[in-house]
Amino acid sequence: MKKFKLLLSLIAVIGVIYSCATVPLTGRRQLSLVGDAQINQSAAASYSQLLSDPKTKVIATGTDAQRVKRIGAQLSAAIERYLQQNGYAGKYQFKWEFNLIESKEVNAWCMPGGKVAVYSGILPITQTDAGLATVMGHEIGHAIARHSAERMSQQMAAQAGGAVVGTAASNQSATTQALIGQLYGVGGQLALLKYSRDQESEADRLGLTFMAMAGYDPNEAVTFWKRMAAQSKGGAPPEFLSTHPADATRIAAIQREIPEAMKYYKQ
Repeated sequence: MKKFKLLLSLIAVIGVIYSCATVPLTGRRQLSLVGDAQINQSAAASYSQLLSDPKTKVIATGTDAQRVKRIGAQLSAAIERYLQQNGYAGKYQFKWEFNLIESKEVNAWCMPGGKVAVYSGILPITQTDAGLATVMGHEIGHAIARHSAERMSQQMAAQAGGAVVGTAASNQSATTQALIGQLYGVGGQLALLKYSRDQESEADRLGLTFMAMAGYDPNEAVTFWKRMAAQSKGGAPPEFLSTHPADATRIAAIQREIPEAMKYYKQ
């Protein structure tokens, strides 16, 4: 019976290994156990709920709101064009929305399905249209690369791996089982954090190319991230325990990716 359970767990893990998709532009193979339809529907509902919440102050008029929508339209049009031209037509069902939200928080995000929010607190750092395109392109990069679905898939895979470890250790002493479980849990946590940093770097790379496709100089991304680094205050965790790359690491990686992005600039 134990051998049978182990076999089932191994089969589950093998299924996980072969459930892969490819990220546009980077070509990276990624784990894909979650379908887009359900996660996009859930994201759209959450986005609508957020915007309708009385506590949320959506800035619907004015220069800044117009900038967010204009730059968002340019980015989404360029991205849709790229996907269409490179064999991804029909694989993405994005219903784009771009909104500016009044908040002191220095943040922006893009939900699966193309639901974008920019917080007004980040505008003093973006400063220019190119700076804003850097931020929005990066956040859209997360959605195009399906990072939310990938993280969910990784958690599902971790659970499947945990089942295998648990079965394999079932004939060991209680102390040994606890130690194996502890090591697996810590290792899994650090691995997921590493995946998050990899996703951040991938979103940077995608964002550079997207902003270039939309007509914004990718060199301006370096200027923005330097401004972002300058306003950051102390207390950041060590890079290997962080979900984001260190500022110097990120900027150096972006500088290396700029030649690739420039191929799409003013085409």
